[in-house]
Amino acid sequence: MYRTRKLFAFVSINILLFVCVIFTTFTFIPIITENSPYSPLFAFGTAAFIFFVFSLMMNGLKNKWNDYNKRRSLYSGETGILTEFANKLRFCYSLDDFYDSIANILEVKGDCTVLFVDRKKKYVLYNSPDRLSCMKETMDTLDLNFSNFWDDGIYYLGENLGIVSRVSKSRGFFFSFKQKHLYVFCRYTRLFEHVAFKTLFDEFSRFISRAETIANLSEIASLSKEWKQLADTQKSFLPPVMPKIDKLQLAAYFRPLVNVSGDYYTVLPITPTKTLLMLGDVSGKGLAAALVMGLVMNTVKILEDKEDLAGMIRAVHKAIKGMKLQDKYTVVFIGVVDTEKMVINYVNASMSDPLIITNSPSGYRIRPLESNCSLVGIIDIDEVEVAEQKLFRDDVILMASDGVSEVMNDEGVELGDTDLYDNTIKSSAHKTPKEFIDDVVNLIMEYNGGKKLRDDVTMLVAKVGR
Repeated sequence: MYRTRKLFAFVSINILLFVCVIFTTFTFIPIITENSPYSPLFAFGTAAFIFFVFSLMMNGLKNKWNDYNKRRSLYSGETGILTEFANKLRFCYSLDDFYDSIANILEVKGDCTVLFVDRKKKYVLYNSPDRLSCMKETMDTLDLNFSNFWDDGIYYLGENLGIVSRVSKSRGFFFSFKQKHLYVFCRYTRLFEHVAFKTLFDEFSRFISRAETIANLSEIASLSKEWKQLADTQKSFLPPVMPKIDKLQLAAYFRPLVNVSGDYYTVLPITPTKTLLMLGDVSGKGLAAALVMGLVMNTVKILEDKEDLAGMIRAVHKAIKGMKLQDKYTVVFIGVVDTEKMVINYVNASMSDPLIITNSPSGYRIRPLESNCSLVGIIDIDEVEVAEQKLFRDDVILMASDGVSEVMNDEGVELGDTDLYDNTIKSSAHKTPKEFIDDVVNLIMEYNGGKKLRDDVTMLVAKVGR
């Protein structure tokens, strides 16, 4: 029905546009040109303008209809159960979270029977307390029909637990991904909108990959203690190279105090003119901080709406609290740079050092991007404010962990409290981001007097181009 309604809207709008063309051509233009001092070209241009305005109105109407159709088709009725489960699955970070979602949504609300099987290990990870899922005959049939070499994808189950090609004839469905099989038996499967299966499968596959990543990090941390392997895994979350973005130059610096770090950063292009910048710092050091860092990076990566900064902060907050690691939280700066509108929209969750360096007639000046959100992951967050700052050509956006500003000299004075720091970043603002970072790193090493650093040092610099 969803596709049918969408097609109906497309056809209806185009018919209206066609009628508008006919009406404009054979009715409106002769009226204007008859006994008129204006040329036929002027009349045609006027009619074309009216047609253009009408086209925009019809396009807006079509978009509103499609939004309404999507809400009606995917968020209500039987399909609403699959959509709710998919949305819940997006924020599952462990098998326990996954099992709770199955029980509360598919079983309780949907009256479905569920089996979750690790085909590689030949082990049932979850089965509903239902006669069908507990019968030995059911498992034997599924084992016979679907081996551990089964291709990843979406499949529909018939009466005899075999594959059927049409949803209308199905009595259930199953997903196969990385040798994990999720079987859902539901007597009204035929009533689900077809597009909902694709959305749910995407979230299921993301969850399996996400859970494996977290499990691997935990296993390395608790069993093998192979720090270098953990460090390599952690670095895989960071951008290996900066993306090439029109009118935005980028550079980053990452120096962990030990092999692993709680610092993190990323750059994610959203559109050709909008780019997400993020830099944060997890409380503490070592393995637990590295686990939280990986979780934060993965949470941000999988979110579809990268412009919803408030939603992103809430998702990260929920993910960290879900890990139930005592006293773990993060400070983080998340901003979206729009090089077309020349603004940066941002949430600064208690990061102390993000700022913009702007060239003015009197020389470079510093504009702080002040904190507007509390710590993430430990204190309940109610409202998340998104701030906006105007950008100008050649502005330099500096995001840095506190390992930059809090480095001390022999007298115990922190670098961020000195004119030397301000003067250095101002004098280097005309350079490329890479050269800018090199100047700041050299300043840190000189100011520290050659001693061992006491904290991770991480920087992300963006320069708005012409």
